[in-house]
Amino acid sequence: MPPISGLYRDLAGLLDRRRVLTGREDLLAYANDATPARVLPAAVVVPVDGAEIAAVLRYADRRCIPVVPRGAGTSLSGGATPLPGSIVLDLKRLDRIVEIDKANLMAVVECGVVTQRFQAAVEDVGLFYPPDPQSLSVCTMGGNVATRAGGPRGVKYGTTKDYVLGLEAVLPDGSLTGYGGKSVKMSSGYDLARLLTGSEGTLAVITRIMARLLPLPPARQTMLAIFPELDPAAQCVADLMAEGAGPCALELLDRVLVNCIEDFLHMGLPREVEALLLIEVDGYPAQVERDSRLIEDLCRRYGSREVTVAADAKEAESLWRARRALLPAVSLRAPTVLTEDATVPRSRVPEMVRAIRRIARANQVEVGVCGHAGDGNLHPAILADRRDPELMGRVARTVAEIGREALKLGGTLSGEHGIGTHKAAYLEWEFGPPGVELMRRIKKAFDPNGIMNPGKIFTDG
Repeated sequence: MPPISGLYRDLAGLLDRRRVLTGREDLLAYANDATPARVLPAAVVVPVDGAEIAAVLRYADRRCIPVVPRGAGTSLSGGATPLPGSIVLDLKRLDRIVEIDKANLMAVVECGVVTQRFQAAVEDVGLFYPPDPQSLSVCTMGGNVATRAGGPRGVKYGTTKDYVLGLEAVLPDGSLTGYGGKSVKMSSGYDLARLLTGSEGTLAVITRIMARLLPLPPARQTMLAIFPELDPAAQCVADLMAEGAGPCALELLDRVLVNCIEDFLHMGLPREVEALLLIEVDGYPAQVERDSRLIEDLCRRYGSREVTVAADAKEAESLWRARRALLPAVSLRAPTVLTEDATVPRSRVPEMVRAIRRIARANQVEVGVCGHAGDGNLHPAILADRRDPELMGRVARTVAEIGREALKLGGTLSGEHGIGTHKAAYLEWEFGPPGVELMRRIKKAFDPNGIMNPGKIFTDG
């Protein structure tokens, strides 16, 4: 790699020098994502179009300089953490909503478009983009696609991967590729769009997304069920889905996390309860009414002491704001918070909840349990302090044991956060050596010089 002064000069020759950052204060802003590890990159570049991205990648590829694509930096798996000597590609300037096509129920957006802004734009014309990561107010569409991000509405509508009709991307050698478009069906060649979806920046830089849209549901209702015990609440989740109640979101929060949120927002949540279920149903009004009655009956059957319905959209948004505030709320409780991503079949949610509590007790670590429980995606929040090596050792054991337990119950290491650096060491547990070796060969085919986000997904780059 050239010396920093030479690197700056070279990069400033490829794009406006004001969009090339090498000063320590600037680099500190990019030293980590939402995970604890901090590494200063060698430089940050802020491209405004695919041509500038291609120029930077060609330059880096010839010199074997690592490149780390970055959207909003909200990754919870270390996927956007830089490497020493790397160039960070800040992609937020590629933020145009190019087209919303009502006739074909699709849209074309650049990778830096903020997810919430995109949702609002399509809802303004009566359409609906369901994926709703908890960080939707800041996370970007490119980052969502790169990690197959999910969210509460995944229980009914699926995750980001289910809404990708096509992609455009720049390969490490600077060439542009694309696959898919406005057609609902496509059976031509390998599905490169699906391959890049979830690739966590290790194969190419996604620049444009062709996203599938739906008609906007005409009615929606939010409910809150309070449980005096956690286990019946978890069992209620499994049976709600089995009996066809049809929620579009079904969230579980235990007492630890309810109290963290209440300390943060002071909104009157009941502190003494062991679990809350936050439930939303949508569709036509008659369907919403039917599903709401069924859900209330099931919650009461499993011991819910109170089931309330949000009076209006403002009250419903207040409840969902509380759920989205979970990470900052927990961060007030501990200097370091690791938000895990254990996902199991819906029917195994009660077992997984019990296992998380057992593992936490055995390792003497405080863990709050929450998650998009309706699709089996649990997010144990591990309260820690990275300044305490002995505690972080117990935290590492906790993370590994939660992952093993999820796999034992027929689940996966990650439901929506991705592997990143956080779980790279465990990938063979899920896919075995042959599966991981095949993934490495795909990586080599796209990125022969190994410059694209090395160290993510695979421990050896």
